[in-house]
Amino acid sequence: MKSTDTPPAVSCLGLGIDAGGTQTRWALADISGKIIADGQVAGLTGLQMSTVSGRRHIHDVLTDLAAKVHVHGRPARIFAGLTGLGEGIETLRALLAGALGVTAHAVALGSDVEIAYRDIYALGEGYLVYAGTGSVAAFIDDADCLHRAGGHGVLLDDAGGGFWIAREALRLIWRNEDARPDSWRESSMACKIFARIGGSDWAHTREFVYGRASDDIRGEIGKLALAVAAAADDDPHARHILEAAGEELARLGRVLILRFGVRPVTLSGRVAKLHPLIAEAMQAALPDSTPFQIKTSDAHFAAAGIAARSVSVSVKNN
Repeated sequence: MKSTDTPPAVSCLGLGIDAGGTQTRWALADISGKIIADGQVAGLTGLQMSTVSGRRHIHDVLTDLAAKVHVHGRPARIFAGLTGLGEGIETLRALLAGALGVTAHAVALGSDVEIAYRDIYALGEGYLVYAGTGSVAAFIDDADCLHRAGGHGVLLDDAGGGFWIAREALRLIWRNEDARPDSWRESSMACKIFARIGGSDWAHTREFVYGRASDDIRGEIGKLALAVAAAADDDPHARHILEAAGEELARLGRVLILRFGVRPVTLSGRVAKLHPLIAEAMQAALPDSTPFQIKTSDAHFAAAGIAARSVSVSVKNN
């Protein structure tokens, strides 16, 4: 590529990425750390690296992301936080580098919850419970060591996350249907969920849950939590599920308190915004007098800042 093909600000941009099962958010920062552009594309997770279809999905999402980012410039450094990072980390790094047109050494990868923690807390300051499609708690101690609780994936746990909320709702709906066919008509929660699925018979639910590629399941099912929250004001079953979600998220906070002592607890992630019942139940289930807050983490902005600082260091060293 000729140098004239490259935007003038190429060497001064840092790209931050916050990827989860439901959506992937991105932000571009200049060398001063100022955000100059941001947006979102479809969700992706590191777990998708284990299948051919998953890698294809990641490739497609990154291609879309690159097209949107390159409208504003070509980043020199990338810091990406992703859920489900595993053995495919180097392949994922190469995919990111290839899509964005940088070398692999310009791409730093970390977990989404680590970025969110650094966005909210100083080292050793408190505990973060992060609930999106899944759920996990994090504590980064004074020695900069990350400690986690939960985050074991939706098949094993991730209680209190969006997928768990949706699964609990679907389980209850279909158990009620087994006992009293057409009872869904009496449930605001069931009506709202079936409207999103596209029909009230088992065939529609079966196709929605089992008929799609496994790589798409987490995020799409997780979005049904929106319907549960929308029904909570007039459906006691929806209220109970959201309260149970808050209690499960509190358990993650209690685990870290038992391990590392009393510190403030913050709830963050998209689940925190679903309905006030979740935070209320979580706070009630934490030990008495535990400082508690809800705070939105703009992890893609924080990641962009980290990438921009890396650019700044590189420029100074050169």
